[in-house]
Amino acid sequence: MPSIKLSSIKISSIKAWARNLKRDSVALYLASRDPRIPWYAKALAVAIAAYALSPIDLIPDFIPVIGYLDDLILLPLGIWLAISLVPDEVMAECRANASAVLQRPTSRAGMIAIIGLWIAGALALAWAAYAYWPRSAL
Repeated sequence: MPSIKLSSIKISSIKAWARNLKRDSVALYLASRDPRIPWYAKALAVAIAAYALSPIDLIPDFIPVIGYLDDLILLPLGIWLAISLVPDEVMAECRANASAVLQRPTSRAGMIAIIGLWIAGALALAWAAYAYWPRSAL
């Protein structure tokens, strides 16, 4: 039984770390818009966010094991470095604001409606292309 408790503790600490990482990335976004932040901290925060959202990685994700290694090491290190450049009182405010932003309710029905609209739009575009595309006589 102790191994079950130990693994649940590890999983809960990993989940807490991931939640804090998500909160800190949102807080960095908020901090990058704050006028009290130095320009170099803003530039680093924007670069980290761009790298996190970019489809281009230093090591492509399809490479087994090491493909995700850059995401597991470089992003947390970059976030840590950017946080260290932001003044503590500003980061505390941004973390509080980020927690409030992340606690807003999300609507699954809204998400489903948006996905449905995208699918309907894609089907309408495909139908229009099929119906109006000139066909050559074979």
